Amino acid sequence: RRSVRPPGFSGESMRVLLLLPLAVAAASATVLNPHTRVSTLRLKGGVGWSESPAVLKLRELAKSPYDLTTKNAVTPERINSMQASACGIKMLYGTERVDDNTIEALAALAKDRDVFSKMKAMMDGEVVNKIEGYDCENRKVLHTAMRDVFDKPNSAAAAKEAADLEKVELAKLKEWCAKMDKEKTFTDMILIGIGGSDLGPRALYLALQGFKQQGRQVHFVSNVDPDDAASVLSNVKDLSKTMVLVCSKSGGTLETLTNEQLVRDFFVKKGLDPKKHFACVTGKGSPMDNPAEYLVSFYMFDYIGGRYSGTSMVGGPMLAFGLGYQTYEQILKGAHDMDVAATKENVKENLPLLLALLGIWNRNFLGLPTVAVLPYSQALVRFTAHLQQVDMESNGKHIDRAGKFVDYATGPIVWGEPGTNGQHSFYQLVHQGTDVVPCEFLGFSQSQFGVDLDVKGTTSQQKLIANMLAQSLAMATGSISSNPNKCFDGNRPNCLLLGKKLDAYTMGALLALYEHKVAYQGFLWDINSFDQEGVQLGKLLANQFLDLYKKVNAGEKIEPADNLSAILKQMP
Repeated sequence: RRSVRPPGFSGESMRVLLLLPLAVAAASATVLNPHTRVSTLRLKGGVGWSESPAVLKLRELAKSPYDLTTKNAVTPERINSMQASACGIKMLYGTERVDDNTIEALAALAKDRDVFSKMKAMMDGEVVNKIEGYDCENRKVLHTAMRDVFDKPNSAAAAKEAADLEKVELAKLKEWCAKMDKEKTFTDMILIGIGGSDLGPRALYLALQGFKQQGRQVHFVSNVDPDDAASVLSNVKDLSKTMVLVCSKSGGTLETLTNEQLVRDFFVKKGLDPKKHFACVTGKGSPMDNPAEYLVSFYMFDYIGGRYSGTSMVGGPMLAFGLGYQTYEQILKGAHDMDVAATKENVKENLPLLLALLGIWNRNFLGLPTVAVLPYSQALVRFTAHLQQVDMESNGKHIDRAGKFVDYATGPIVWGEPGTNGQHSFYQLVHQGTDVVPCEFLGFSQSQFGVDLDVKGTTSQQKLIANMLAQSLAMATGSISSNPNKCFDGNRPNCLLLGKKLDAYTMGALLALYEHKVAYQGFLWDINSFDQEGVQLGKLLANQFLDLYKKVNAGEKIEPADNLSAILKQMP
């Protein structure tokens, strides 16, 4: 068999890559064949998990989980008792397939897996982004320090140093915002970034349109598809009043640099000097940290992962421009307060941990591979897309922190759309399909804009919330009918996350809630939630395809000599 070796890969590395599919397939096998090569490659992990008394207890409980469909299974008393709150967000979980014994066993699992010490280590700035004994990023994880700029900050040296550096950036940002407010040079901003430099900041901006700065508009270019940039540029009303903010930690992200050059070229062709319009967010000393090319540089740090960067300078300048500096500060405050709530060691008072444990119950013990995040708020139209990255890039891992392949399920598939639109799309499968899909509903009593009308006795907001609450109960309790087409099995586990109004503080708290849910689940599974090696192989192969395209552009004839050239030849 002929193989294409990516640049920088040793023969041994290629051997591991070629055997990896076999190793992954073996993850669900009951018995490994001792005569195959994979048995020497695969160092099976998860011993601590499999032998944990808490895990064994939960496996026993999962043989007969709480039945939500029986008479009086869901009662007012259950709804009132099964709830937890933090930072103005209330979670109702009486519609999950748990009882007090389940929660007690899940709390024992959290203690057994030492999750509180792991969370403290992360927040204190210990090096937690690592795989022991293997080449890895080997970094601190300090997104919490980016919002630890209020009262009673973390006193750990690394955390304090990171927070102090961010305070400098925040002071710079505040001054920059005041200058723009005074000069009124720019009405529009184009944010160029990809991945965490786009998904989180975009989700936050769209979520808070009810609080946006009057006369200002933010546009986003992320995809290297040239139609993305072309569409945005065609919709900017006045290019002369438009700032472009380019976001790349390394200053070398290929998609971002390509889009930047495309937009720069567009400015030049319109007779505008890019130097008077472009700013950047990058690592200090990176190739982009160049005053000759950018109006201002805001700094991000290597201990801030892209998917956790919305409350760093990755999100800060754009959000402060589009929503106002004080609004951005409220996002930080909400996130910080949820950070504090995430350190409580009483599981029933620790909302992020409780949400994480319910997810573990559904994933590992009820065997449910997906989770739908269903915001009944159009403002959260891109929040689920952000959570897909936060969750799936963090916990889509098949090795533990010692580099051993796990023999238990890790991160779920995350998906969803806002309600009520989703009800007219995929809820049919959720209610009557052959796969059970756990759901997390998000809803608010008040709308952002306050524009509503009483139609047939109720307002639009009341209709929205009525639908959400109805879906939660219907999924849990189901309905029996003599007509099989009208039977609803029920026992679709779900929870409700409720707030009064989606304002900046609540949005920051909601963001941090899910960040910590994901981190806690990673701690429980003993995986590294802070790297993303799974994206690297595709990048290496993409660069090889680009080398072929360069030859095509130079007029060379490409023969189908290997898989890359053969598949490229098939492009119309």
